[in-house]
Amino acid sequence: MALQDEFHFIDQIKPKRVSQSGLLAGIGDDAALVRPTPEMEQIICMDTMVEGVHFNSHTMDPYQIGYKALAVNISDIAAMGGIPTYYLVSIAIPKGWNEADLLSIYEGMAMLADKYAMDLIGGDTVSIADTLVITVTVLGEVERGKHLLRSYAKPGDIVFVTGTIGDSAAGLNLLLHNKKEYSFSEQEETLIRKHQYPSPRVEIGRLLSTLERVSLNDVSDGLASEANEIAKASGVTLILDDDKMPYSEAILTQFKERALEFAFYGGEDFELVGTMAASDWDITQKKAKEHGYILSKIGTVSDGGPAVFLDRAGELQKLEMKGYNHFNFTQQKDPSH
Repeated sequence: MALQDEFHFIDQIKPKRVSQSGLLAGIGDDAALVRPTPEMEQIICMDTMVEGVHFNSHTMDPYQIGYKALAVNISDIAAMGGIPTYYLVSIAIPKGWNEADLLSIYEGMAMLADKYAMDLIGGDTVSIADTLVITVTVLGEVERGKHLLRSYAKPGDIVFVTGTIGDSAAGLNLLLHNKKEYSFSEQEETLIRKHQYPSPRVEIGRLLSTLERVSLNDVSDGLASEANEIAKASGVTLILDDDKMPYSEAILTQFKERALEFAFYGGEDFELVGTMAASDWDITQKKAKEHGYILSKIGTVSDGGPAVFLDRAGELQKLEMKGYNHFNFTQQKDPSH
């Protein structure tokens, strides 16, 4: 392991304070002890990031790696309408990673954890032969009966998405072609930040959880893939409107011809896509705007077998369930291909 003293390292990453009142015992015992909040359902999710697959030294520095490793899990909590509370980190360390860089990874996670009052309550640290592997588990909670699932879409619903789509893939494209040390323009930097520092949409997820029925998914593998997951889980057809896709000024300036490709097949935007009853749309969009959030109507739900179509000037184009496939090791995670 690329550490002189594992126990000294653990002491350095051990939290100095506790944010959640339900934490009875954290790092220091064989396992964490948490008291569940009454009237709440527990949410548990886990994601793994692998060096050379999800990041490398040309696309992110250690602090950014840590930030993103936690952000992608918080995004899953947001997609359930929940509140993130605790996280655990398992890290496999190859030779070549020094203690300062590893501490920087945890600092990146801690910065985001502090925003949501999350506590680090455990994990594991081991050696590995070649590449750094980080697995993060996040716990959260949501009011009983208020969780949001992909299977909640119904014919007549509107399809919506938060924020802007495709920016992360565009930012990754820039990083892969120029490396992070390159002198990027201000608009290019905007796209790169979307890739390196995704913003989990917890606040919007909480707003949506107040509605009677919402289906929801986070945009990790591209809008085409996530929309198809909702269609499959709910047994409905989603028809998306090409003219209503929310693109940022930066992506339209830098990659206008490829904005749709990045949005539907690039992935890692970590925005939220979902459906709600048409009768809920106006008031929900108004509330989102009042809180400074972008919520865009991008389509409708209809009867039919599980499918997603893109309406381009009246012509329907079927969107296949594809995006970045983590198990296809011959595929480079480069949206330029």
